[in-house]
Amino acid sequence: MAQRQPTRKQMLSWINMVSFAVVEASLYLDTHPTDPTALAYFREYSQLRRQALDDYAAIYGPLNLDTAPTGQERWEWINQPWPWEGGAC
Repeated sequence: MAQRQPTRKQMLSWINMVSFAVVEASLYLDTHPTDPTALAYFREYSQLRRQALDDYAAIYGPLNLDTAPTGQERWEWINQPWPWEGGAC
C-alpha cells in the first residue's frame, strides 16, 4: 500500500516541532557545552530539521534561503507565492 504524502500543514507542523527542539537544545548547550547527551540530541534534531526543510522545499518551494535553489541563471526565490498570495509563511 502506498503511503500518502503529508499535507503542507502537517509538514509545517513537523518543521515547527523539530525547529523548537533544535533551539531549545542550543539554549541548553549554551550553559552545558560538554553534555554529550544534549549534543547528540541537538545533532539528531538538527538533521531532522534539515531533512524536513529539504522535503518541504522539494514539494512546495523553499521556506528560507537555506533551501532556496542556487546556481541557476536567475534568482528563483522570488517566484514562490508571498504570504499574502497564499504562501505558507
